[in-house]
Amino acid sequence: MDKIMKSNTLPNQTNVIKVSYIRRQRSLKHEHHYQSKINTQSNGAIHTPAANDKTRHYRDHAQKPRNNRTYQQSSENTLDSVTPIAVLRWNQTGITVAGISGIAGNASNQVNGPYDATIDYQNRLYIADTYNHRIQKYVMNALNGTTICGNGSTGSSLNQLTYPSQVLVDLNGNIRVADFGRHQVLLYNGTSTGFLIGSSGGYGILNNQSRHPYGIEYDLASDTLYIADYTNNRIMCYVSGASSGFLVAGNSTPGTSTTLLENPVRVYFNSFSNSLIIVNHIANNIVRWPLGATNWTLLAGDINGNQGNNATTLYHPIDVTLDPMGNMYVADRENHRIQLFMNGQTEGITIAGVTGVNGGNSTLFNSPWLIELDSQLNLYVADSNNHRIQNFLRY
Repeated sequence: MDKIMKSNTLPNQTNVIKVSYIRRQRSLKHEHHYQSKINTQSNGAIHTPAANDKTRHYRDHAQKPRNNRTYQQSSENTLDSVTPIAVLRWNQTGITVAGISGIAGNASNQVNGPYDATIDYQNRLYIADTYNHRIQKYVMNALNGTTICGNGSTGSSLNQLTYPSQVLVDLNGNIRVADFGRHQVLLYNGTSTGFLIGSSGGYGILNNQSRHPYGIEYDLASDTLYIADYTNNRIMCYVSGASSGFLVAGNSTPGTSTTLLENPVRVYFNSFSNSLIIVNHIANNIVRWPLGATNWTLLAGDINGNQGNNATTLYHPIDVTLDPMGNMYVADRENHRIQLFMNGQTEGITIAGVTGVNGGNSTLFNSPWLIELDSQLNLYVADSNNHRIQNFLRY
């Protein structure tokens, strides 16, 4: 077994790599350049520069943790203060912050097979409690959640959900939910009843239809919704108010070639490169698809779609997020681990879980479905088959 995969850390080395990053802040109307250092020390910690908490509160996907799917915006002077070094090292023991390990249920302190979670700027946790057909909100340090969308039962009413697979929250508290089981996306703006956005034509392959919309992404700047249309093997784009979308990646044909997708589950808009980062689930890879392009380039995993459990392969990856330095984090579901790919690297580092080992203790996962970062780069993982959300603290 690869030494990297066993140790969960990088092998001992002292190399320092300098990389130039560009930060863009729309309100400033100019670019900020700075030099970064990635330094792996003998204790296995990874050192890399990071902006302070306020800097992470602005809306550029290229530089933000995915908790900014809550679309926080900073004041105009936040890019001027940058801390010199961030240590990318996490406690290997997870803390359960929602649910009861190994016990599925529908009580307020339980979840059942959660597929997704997101964190807002007040550290409130929103969970797609998939098999309870609801969205739960947990305030910080709370033992019990509150149901804010769905009523716990499936159905065709707009106050019901059927296997919700992703939840997004914006600055105004609006909530967008991928209602996987009913082939639609709902927007909730402070009420318990949602209304349809994006595809509204039901199940199908037309441009106003979807088949199992698994993942969604919302770009605040352009007021645009992207949908990972799982069974249709495509990514659709819907501008605000449109009842019909247009194709931006893939088509209805599954495949492993660079012009096709195979059951995409998550889509992440990277405004820095004007591209989509797509979790190509059955093809066992993460790809970048520039908007307007007709093909993707490989970011992680096998280019031919082969599964694996070493440092360069994945087995049914299910989620992806980026940190402010452009490093990529992947929930490698069937390998029961979280992989970190440093910016520009194709060899991953296991930072949580144990490769190929599933379990219910505080160091293991059973199908990790979601990887999320807060403003301190602490990890949150939806450990779906253990019916819990785990938190791994950075130190």
